[in-house]
Order: sequence, then structure tokens, then C-alpha cells
Amino acid sequence: MSSQFPAVRPRRLRQSSTLRTMFQETEFDLNDLVLPIFVEEGVSDFGVITSMPGVLRIPESKLAGEIERYARAGIRAVMTFGISHHKDEIGADTWNENGLVARMARICKDTAPELVVMSDTCFCEYTSHGHCGVLHGHTVDNDATLANIGKQAVVAARAGADVIAPSAAMDGQVQAIRRALDEAGHSDTSIVAYSTKFASSLYGPFREAGGTTLEGDRKTYQMNPMNRREAVRESLLDEAEGADCLMVKPAGAYLDVIRDIREASRLPLAAYQVSGEYAMIKFGAAAGAIDEHRVSRETVGAIKRAGADLILTYFAMDFARDGI
Repeated sequence: MSSQFPAVRPRRLRQSSTLRTMFQETEFDLNDLVLPIFVEEGVSDFGVITSMPGVLRIPESKLAGEIERYARAGIRAVMTFGISHHKDEIGADTWNENGLVARMARICKDTAPELVVMSDTCFCEYTSHGHCGVLHGHTVDNDATLANIGKQAVVAARAGADVIAPSAAMDGQVQAIRRALDEAGHSDTSIVAYSTKFASSLYGPFREAGGTTLEGDRKTYQMNPMNRREAVRESLLDEAEGADCLMVKPAGAYLDVIRDIREASRLPLAAYQVSGEYAMIKFGAAAGAIDEHRVSRETVGAIKRAGADLILTYFAMDFARDGI
């Protein structure tokens, strides 16, 4: 065989660690990451989440200390989820000026003003039935929920939230929130829309973490996981309604959708590596089947490679401690 064959040898650029790093196409750092956190009112101790090893429910009384710790580690942004002890049929505590949604935002901004605070804007953790809005019979009333979600967004913005992140999956929610924020004088508050949110089976551990008691399912308002064209349509609708950033949730099983939306829109794009994705890596590593350090970075890197600008991941503090 001729020594000239093959003439093209891609392996030449893989011969050393330095070469491999020089020619690496995709990288991520702490500027790309958002840490989701769970904050529980009315308790004094951290709560173990058995289905999410390493993630704890934070007592509200200790939230400031945790925020200081995150900021010192280099975390740039958090997404706040509340575990409420004041649930009702409509989630009214979320638009209480002194309710948990407002208090979380206020504590975070007072503690670390430079930290970007994203307020998850939904009702599932605050309703007795666990649905994401006003329940009429067995159906969530889309338009009644829109009125309430606008009130929640305004309360969060007044308390200091930099970003409103509506996850209720109601038609028209971005437009309703944008109008409510503008009318309340918060025209500079951003909206990061959960614009393509699937009715996924990967949310299971979140239910334990958030203390939700869902009756039924959310398939009438969250997306069919098998629909790719509709996923793009959903995000483009939110863009037209005034979203400042789009999002795909979950992330790892939907890299094709992330890429589709990246190619269809010029807006920034986020993706959420959800509780089930995190748990699979954690439990797989605990069983000795995979290397957690390497797999966590490979999966988050793949989400970035697919086109996401921001990645919400429960691994963010691990990455910060290890210097990525």
C-alpha cells in the first residue's frame, strides 16, 4: 500500500491533549449555566431529595447563606422554585407581595445583587391539585390562568427578579406577561420562555423536589414528545409574543429540537437538563456503570453543541467547584 494513502488523516489533530484542546469546537463555562434551586418555607433544616442525589431543598431561612456560597463559587444565575405550605385551588400565594415567590427573589437579590435571578413563573407548586393553572373540572382554563400569571410575574419583578420564566405552557402566556410587566413599569424585565416544553416522563424527580401532588397529567397543555414541527411552531409563537429568550425542556432527548429552533430563530436559546436526566447520571454513576464527571460534562457539552446558549443544570455547582 502506498505511503501516500490515505492522504487525509483527521487523526493528525488528535495526537496530543494540547492539539485536541486547540481544535475542540464546543466549550462551555459558568457564563453558560443556570442553577435551579428549590426553596421551602416553614422549615428549619435542609430536605433530602432521594431521587436527586446531591440536591437539597433549601430552608428559606438559610437561602441567603446558600446564595452567598453560589456567588463565591462563580455561579452567574439561579432559577428559583418554591415549595409552598400555602396552597389553594388557584395558587394565589404566587401574587402575594409577601408570598414565597416574592420573598425568594428579594432574598437572592439582596444577598448577591450581581447574581441573575430567574423566577420560574407557574402554579404547580402552589396549587392543591398540582396543575399549572386554574382548574375547571378536569381541564386547565387557559385564559383564567393568563390573568393570574401576569400578576405573579409583576410580583416577582417588583421583588427584584431579573428574569421571568413562564413554564405553565398556556397559550398566550408570554404576551400576557409582557403586557402585565409593561403596564406595571417593568418594561426592562426579561422573559425567558419555556417555549418548547414537552409532556415528558423525565420530570419524575422534580415532583418530589417541588412537593407537587399532581392529579392526572399535563398532556393537554404540554407538548407531545413525538412532535418536532410543532416544537418549532411553539417557540416561534413565543418569539412573536415578545419573549427575549426561548427554551427547550427537557434537553438531552431533544437535541434535534434544540438544533431546529437554533436554525429557525435568532433569539438566545436555553435548554433545561431536567431532574430525570440528572438522576440517571447520578444513579448510573453510583452503580459503577458510568463516570459521573465525564458523562455530566459530555451531556452538557452536547446540549451546547446542539445550539443552546444557556443550560439549566443541577450539575452547575459541581462544575463550579471543579473549575468545569
